[in-house]
Amino acid sequence: MIGINTCSYIFLPDGKMQIERTISEKGQIVIPKDVRDYLGLKSGSGIIFEVKDNVVVLKPKKSARKFVEEFTNVKGKLKKIDIKKVKDIMEMEYALH
Repeated sequence: MIGINTCSYIFLPDGKMQIERTISEKGQIVIPKDVRDYLGLKSGSGIIFEVKDNVVVLKPKKSARKFVEEFTNVKGKLKKIDIKKVKDIMEMEYALH
C-alpha cells in the first residue's frame, strides 16, 4: 500500500488498483487526479455511478454523438444507424431501463 496525501493506493495481484478516500461532511469525495486524467474527466464532466450489491463503479458519461462515433468507429462523420440499435447498446452500456 502506498499513501499519497489523504489517499491510499492498493495494488492488487489481478492488476487492479484500489484507492481509498474519506468522505467529507458534505458527502463528497475527490477523484484522484491520476484517475481523472485516465478517464478524461475535467471540471463539469458527467459521470455515471453503477451500483450493484456492495460495489460502485464510476464511468465517464459519453455524449450521444461521441457514443455513436465510437460505435460506428468513424471519426468526425456519423454513419446511418438504426436508432433502436443505439438505444439497446446504450441501455446495455449504462444499464438504463
